[in-house]
Amino acid sequence: MTILEFEKPLYDIQSKIDELKQLSESSGVDMSKEIQNFEKQAENFKQELYANLTPNEKILIARHSDRPNFLDYMEMMTTDFIELHGDRHGTDDRAIIGGIAQIGDEKVVVVGTQKGKNTKENLVYNFGMPQPQGYMKALRLFYHANKFNLPIVTLIDTPGAYPGIKAEEIGQGIAIAENLREMSKLEVPIVAVITGEGCSGGALGLAVANSVLMLEHAYYTVISPEGCASILFRDANLASKAAEALKITAKDLLEFKLIDGIVKEPLGGAHHNPQEMADNLKTAVLGEIKRLKKLSKEELKASRYDKFRRMGAFCS
Repeated sequence: MTILEFEKPLYDIQSKIDELKQLSESSGVDMSKEIQNFEKQAENFKQELYANLTPNEKILIARHSDRPNFLDYMEMMTTDFIELHGDRHGTDDRAIIGGIAQIGDEKVVVVGTQKGKNTKENLVYNFGMPQPQGYMKALRLFYHANKFNLPIVTLIDTPGAYPGIKAEEIGQGIAIAENLREMSKLEVPIVAVITGEGCSGGALGLAVANSVLMLEHAYYTVISPEGCASILFRDANLASKAAEALKITAKDLLEFKLIDGIVKEPLGGAHHNPQEMADNLKTAVLGEIKRLKKLSKEELKASRYDKFRRMGAFCS
């Protein structure tokens, strides 16, 4: 597993513990008390470390290459997942994957951005950056859900929509805008979850939902910290400063009422125990679907509209 810079002291302590265990076994000297003390110190340090992460450190966890991706979650938290391909205009953007599945007792339509875990996979999935065709495919699946009265679940982990010239030429902005408009009019419950990175309109194009959840160490922002630092400070190396100012963590966004809940991650992040993370996410999603299914079609649309209209409003 890739060790992040701020985690190195923790792994140094663990290395010392492993050395003591080996020494105890090879020498026959009982060092169980010393080992136990070190393990207790390591656990306390670990708890304190992950309870006091800076926004920049949370970003590093959110971008971790071993973090579970969309297809991982489909395997761990759904049954009978059937992927539905294509935008019906001749293309199938692999940065967005979707289909029908069952989560617990709920039959749903699931759509999400997909990242790879190495360079080869990321080239297939375009590093999780959707093109217009991906948003068109997602919208087709949203219409399918609306037609058959199926709740929609979206899982979002993207550094943003693909910014290439070709994507702009074939309507990147329009594709995202149409998703925003059409998602606001859907008559079924929509639950969106930011599982890692949630950047700009690329994330919002799948997040016009009745309930927006975030994983504990995910981040959700109008612009990446690097992009913000480049614009405001003329230096992308000041991304950590921008991350502090942007207020992009789950805790900050819950306080601002821009999201509706935080899904707890295993200690150290989702990649330390993917199955536990999937179980936590499954429980949270099912709870939100159950709550939202009590609302009428008109109530679902009205609550979604009101939710987004309140964003950015300040009282004097």
